[in-house]
Amino acid sequence: MGRISFSCLFPASWHFSLSSQVLQRLMTPSLRQLVFIGLVLSKGHSACFTRHLARVTDVDATDTSNPNLNYGLVVDCGSSGSRVFVYCWPRHNGNPHELLDIRQMRDQHRKPVVMKIKPGISELAKTPEKASNYIFPLLSFAAQHIPKNKHQETPLYILCTAGMRILPESQQEALLEDLRTDIPVHFNFLFSDSHVEVISGKQEGVYAWIGINFVLGRFNHVHNDGEAGPELQGPGSDQQEVLVRKRTAGVLDMGGVSTQIAYEVPKTVSFASPQQEEVAKNLLAEFNLGCDAHRTEHVYRVYVSTFLGFGGNAARQRYEDSLIRNTAARNKLLDQHIGESAEYPLLDPCLPTDLQDEIGPSTQKLYLRGTGDFDQCRLILQPFLNRTNETQTSLSGIYQPTIDYNNSQFYGFSEFYYCTEDVLRMGGDYNASKYAHAAKSYCATQWKTLRERFDSGLYASHADLHRLKYQCFKSAWMYEVLHSGFSFPTNYKNLKTALLVYDKEVQWTLGAILYRTRFLPLRDMQQEALKGAHSHWRHSFSFVNNHYLFLACFFIVLLSIMLYLLRLRRFHRRAAQRCTPSSVPWLEEGLGSPTLPINL
Repeated sequence: MGRISFSCLFPASWHFSLSSQVLQRLMTPSLRQLVFIGLVLSKGHSACFTRHLARVTDVDATDTSNPNLNYGLVVDCGSSGSRVFVYCWPRHNGNPHELLDIRQMRDQHRKPVVMKIKPGISELAKTPEKASNYIFPLLSFAAQHIPKNKHQETPLYILCTAGMRILPESQQEALLEDLRTDIPVHFNFLFSDSHVEVISGKQEGVYAWIGINFVLGRFNHVHNDGEAGPELQGPGSDQQEVLVRKRTAGVLDMGGVSTQIAYEVPKTVSFASPQQEEVAKNLLAEFNLGCDAHRTEHVYRVYVSTFLGFGGNAARQRYEDSLIRNTAARNKLLDQHIGESAEYPLLDPCLPTDLQDEIGPSTQKLYLRGTGDFDQCRLILQPFLNRTNETQTSLSGIYQPTIDYNNSQFYGFSEFYYCTEDVLRMGGDYNASKYAHAAKSYCATQWKTLRERFDSGLYASHADLHRLKYQCFKSAWMYEVLHSGFSFPTNYKNLKTALLVYDKEVQWTLGAILYRTRFLPLRDMQQEALKGAHSHWRHSFSFVNNHYLFLACFFIVLLSIMLYLLRLRRFHRRAAQRCTPSSVPWLEEGLGSPTLPINL
């Protein structure tokens, strides 16, 4: 059998080979999959390989035994229910240009640690004392997944959205106060009064924009891999410093009730009037995602606007209300009975051909039959955009700063994706002419044929009859919102419609925790610097200690020698005194020596 050799010349040269028998034993299914991914990605730039390979770890189970792993909790209190998201991140790498590497925590089965409960917290408006009991199951669930020794340093944020916004302020505050009072008693998370609040639609939009661009890697300004955007003067910079950084992506999101747009705008923004400038203050958000307020590479100015009533279902409801109202007035004026029975239905160009539908309350029921005319439907829907003649405006005359369509990129979520993919099977790169052609063909198709295709499974698995019935209307509505409302040119090539980003559903809660923990890297860097200083101090202290110890030993030895010499000298002096009698007067008086008798 042959051998397979591997070698690398950079950054370090190495070479080894494996026999085919050994290779077969090593190539487990998971390893084969990883090698396959590596071979595919190796066609690109090496930095691209590293970045995409890192995404594979996003689906691995979180290693809770890692002491350097930090955790954070965000509770999304929405109108229909509340969800807790558990996030985790390793210690910051010390590079002030980079953000925390935050990702969703995954359990031992590699499932995201998320729990949802119903109904929404706003349902407790009349019994605010039950708010904490309502939220406890979510926090207990999260506490079970986070190591106990990490609870005290795990930040907890409870952020309420649309359901709470519509409540009176007194009821909002009563609910929030119950949470502020009771949660610290039962849970040891890092939690303060400012960690629970009702966020605005603007904040929610900014958080969604942050989350999506973070997952796309648009905040990584270290490597220039061809995705650089326009030169932007850093907002808030005292110097006229020009920063070249990655182009961020704009976000389009059309839900059932509302439509939202968010994108980055440069520092210099023009206004048509002082009134427009005043309105813009509430739509433009400037913030620094970086840990250092003096650095501007992570300063962004983002335009965010939410349009209630412009979601797909809400727009259809407004359209039907208009049909009922206008048809009743016309019938009364002309003494007609159009739409009052199935035999004389009102023709609706926004329904597929020959589809019969009934709308309105039982006392004012209106019978419809589709004619499937996409272009006519678009024309009928244009007045529902509430456009004005004022410059730099979009839906309902709301201010919208100019978009550089030649150097921008947008991602369309929710209905922007469903309209292109569920039935038309065109999700991904958006092409206006192809989309309009496909939508026109769908609308003109007989309802009977559409049902046969549906029963044959030709549409997306999650497409249902409701989608089938109103696809024609929603296709036209999405087209008009995008091109007439937001003024995107029909030749715009940089819109991608998507359901997931890197196979993950991106929630605004990710952007929320990224923004609210933005100063933690600075803390980590300061701790690392302090640790380094301590290490240097200990090294210096050890060095100095060694020298002092040597000198001390030297002086001790020297002192011992001196003491020994002094004792020796004293000893000799005493010995000399014992050998010489003190009665010899000449020694004492200095006289000459007397004559001594000599005996022979």
